[in-house]
Amino acid sequence: MYDNPPPKKQINFTNLEITPSTKPENLSKEQLGPFEYVLQTATQKALDVYSISLENSLVSIPDPSLVISADTVIVTTAGLILEKPRNEKEHIGMLKMLRDQKIHKVYTAVCVVAPREDARAPGYNLRTAVEETKVWFDRDVSDDLIEAYVRTREGADKAGGYGLQGLGSLLVEKIEGTWDNVIGLPLKATLALIEECVLNQDGNEEDDEEEEE
Repeated sequence: MYDNPPPKKQINFTNLEITPSTKPENLSKEQLGPFEYVLQTATQKALDVYSISLENSLVSIPDPSLVISADTVIVTTAGLILEKPRNEKEHIGMLKMLRDQKIHKVYTAVCVVAPREDARAPGYNLRTAVEETKVWFDRDVSDDLIEAYVRTREGADKAGGYGLQGLGSLLVEKIEGTWDNVIGLPLKATLALIEECVLNQDGNEEDDEEEEE
């Protein structure tokens, strides 16, 4: 005879909702630097949305089972952090600068928050990761092509002002690192965080014991 093993936990991606964070993205880029800036921004977004979800939930509606947030920035060779262009003039200038500097880096931070089943303080698990991809722009891209691309508005809502998954690929010569990181959500890293946060909730026990001592 075999003992019946306990059912395995499963992650079901159903009832998905997109909830914008209400927190302003006003952390200091100069004080934090690109890595910490993008990491803290993503974490701030996730905790804000998690709090909003708890406040808006009713007795008959369960707490959010999972919150995923991400934030992406472009970092030039001079260390300048670029986010979304604010207007067409800035958009054109941003792309010309990336072309002229040839190489830049893309940092995407992912934060995953899930409620703890044992409700142990702070009541949730939080896991983060930051992925880095190096991008080479094509120096042969003309000003006319950049201006034409900007007029499509494809990259107007994207960090760095271009979308690798669309016409923006015409501006790029090659990349070093994961392709989906440049798009804005590194899937492999995200799935690893979800698994650790949701399925391996006992992973914090040793750390909690050390803190209590």
